[in-house]
Amino acid sequence: MEINKAQLHAAQAVSEPNHSHSFAPVELMGSEIMVKALQAEGVKYLWGYPGGAVLYIYDALYKQDTIQHVLVRHEQAAVHAADGYARATGDVGVALVTSGPGVTNAVTGIATAYMDSIPLVIITGQVPTHAIGLDAFQECDTVGITRPIVKHNFLVKDVNDLAQTIKKAFHIAKTGRPGPVVVDIPKDVSFNKAMYVPDHHPVELRSYNPVKKGHGGQIRKALQMLLNAKRPYIYTGGGVLLSNASQELRTLVDALGVPCTNTLMGLGAYPASDPKFLGMLGMHGTIEANNAMQHCDVLLAVGARFDDRVIGNPKHFAQNERKIIHIDIDPSSISKRVKVDVPIVGDVKAVLTEMLHMLHENTQRVDPHALSAWWSTIEQWRGRHCLDYDRANTSVIKPQYVVETLWNMTKDQDTYITSDVGQHQMWAAQYYRFDEPRRWINSGGLGTMGVGIPYAMGVKLAKPESEVFCITGEGSVQMCIQELSTCLQYNTPIKVVALNNRYLGMVRQWQEIEYSGRYSHSYMDALPDFVKLAEAYGHVGMLIEKHEDVEPALREARRLKDRTVFMDFRTDQTENVFPMVQAGKGITEMLMGSEDL
Repeated sequence: MEINKAQLHAAQAVSEPNHSHSFAPVELMGSEIMVKALQAEGVKYLWGYPGGAVLYIYDALYKQDTIQHVLVRHEQAAVHAADGYARATGDVGVALVTSGPGVTNAVTGIATAYMDSIPLVIITGQVPTHAIGLDAFQECDTVGITRPIVKHNFLVKDVNDLAQTIKKAFHIAKTGRPGPVVVDIPKDVSFNKAMYVPDHHPVELRSYNPVKKGHGGQIRKALQMLLNAKRPYIYTGGGVLLSNASQELRTLVDALGVPCTNTLMGLGAYPASDPKFLGMLGMHGTIEANNAMQHCDVLLAVGARFDDRVIGNPKHFAQNERKIIHIDIDPSSISKRVKVDVPIVGDVKAVLTEMLHMLHENTQRVDPHALSAWWSTIEQWRGRHCLDYDRANTSVIKPQYVVETLWNMTKDQDTYITSDVGQHQMWAAQYYRFDEPRRWINSGGLGTMGVGIPYAMGVKLAKPESEVFCITGEGSVQMCIQELSTCLQYNTPIKVVALNNRYLGMVRQWQEIEYSGRYSHSYMDALPDFVKLAEAYGHVGMLIEKHEDVEPALREARRLKDRTVFMDFRTDQTENVFPMVQAGKGITEMLMGSEDL
């Protein structure tokens, strides 16, 4: 059955809840029902790779023109690209892979999204229902394999359940604490037929009903605690971005006049250019952010999870007395690693909105004398300029300089930065000062190398008028470099900024500091010529070896708006990321530079 834009519009016009009785049921194949269900969810892009178990689905996709399918070169990249799209837009990202190796290749992407609470629906092919469990060709236990790394998963055994299952999957993925949902569809289910009627009623699941509104009494108690504080501090994570609550956070911080920090996943929730922002905190955070975390007397944690990279050693963190307020949509995240005094379960945006309403009605404010003294202490920490580096050394390209230069050029533009994982990721987080939410797209919880280019592809499709830069390293970028082919086919002109130090940089840094300089298998001594490689994929390649060529190269890359450009920056091989908190140490026990080694 053809499913084109005109028919979709007509179907939507008659399938609103008050018209559903007038829509005649039609008999469709499962694959066609699945496409209809995706269209009903407003899906615009689908990243995938075909295979035997999903060929009926691909045939149904061929017969419609409302969803653009993007053919990636590896299933891992399909999920990463859908993930990048979801991070930048807040919409559910959708990927489609075949059974067996298609699923197992997608696992890393699913786990990456799960750790960072990103809403995805991953549709997987499965062998026919009668062959499940018989070790059929390209069979694997998709539900079993993915169970620990999804919010939920489904195996659809009856075509009559397919439309409702897809609807449930989207609902679960995007509500409460978001996350990936897998829908496993056997080949015979995509072939079998059933009657299809659009269902526009809201999903109701008896066993799943996440709380949105926070407890009013707890919110009032939290606000009073903040107003009575001598050294208040607001610590925010990715939950603020996921809830689209950046404006509410900014209003609260500005109204109270208190210091604020973001985690790696929360950057951009509060503008980095505002003096109340103390920078990122944690393992590679600033002195002022980490010291304020340790020495505050009231801590408001918003959509963050006190993970090991943020607070370091929990025993060290617990040495100082402080009252902790924790707002989170997920009750299991509260008091998981750090005991809190005022738990508030609810959607961040809803809770902050109510807190602001209460603040508006309250004439009390934080004691200005105590707050002034607290800011004086913070300014002393800030005065140590912990992110300084050797700017005078222009005989080599300092990686920090590349990121700073890029930030200076693009800070007033609508720019998105994706990164892979490693030293370059931390330098991007430290030196690209994000003022807006959802502009920083990186893998936080799982720390997945190879995400940078697929993330950038997903973002560029979502935001074609914006500039999209992928800051990467010569190690990470090779994990999904084949997606440069996808960039060409689907005209997603991204700019790749490779900080190439010929080492697996973060591994080398740890080996230098923790393993007495025994650089075991961290040196990349057989690197490709990235310029020729980029050109072989149909793109522009640049080799930049001198400090004075950094800015001209970036300008030239930006000028080539319609081309993907791969910039190979040969950076200082000895540069390390500082500040740094070593494993097992407290967050104020920081190495500031090579002099501390």
